[in-house]
Amino acid sequence: ATVSKTPTSKYFVSMCCEVDIKQLEESNKYIGIDLGLKDFAIGSNGSIFNNPKWLRKASYRLKLEQRRLSKMKKFSNNWNKQRIKVAKIHERITNQRRDYL
Repeated sequence: ATVSKTPTSKYFVSMCCEVDIKQLEESNKYIGIDLGLKDFAIGSNGSIFNNPKWLRKASYRLKLEQRRLSKMKKFSNNWNKQRIKVAKIHERITNQRRDYL
């Protein structure tokens, strides 16, 4: 087991284990996927997956909190509190991206 701590003071434990892998049944159905900027993915069968832009939605709050952090005296108590706020916003964006993928 490995214990890790995030900058927002959250602890996570990763455990390693062995699992039997089952092979999937073979199929003759193929699909092409095009990854893009406007749309997240477009399939060759015409299905479109929208590109959620969490960074654009959260950029205003991130910009505001980072600006406040930059104006504070380094290593003061308020600076540490603000640093954690900025780290929480970054962590939230990271988790949203990871969950979507």
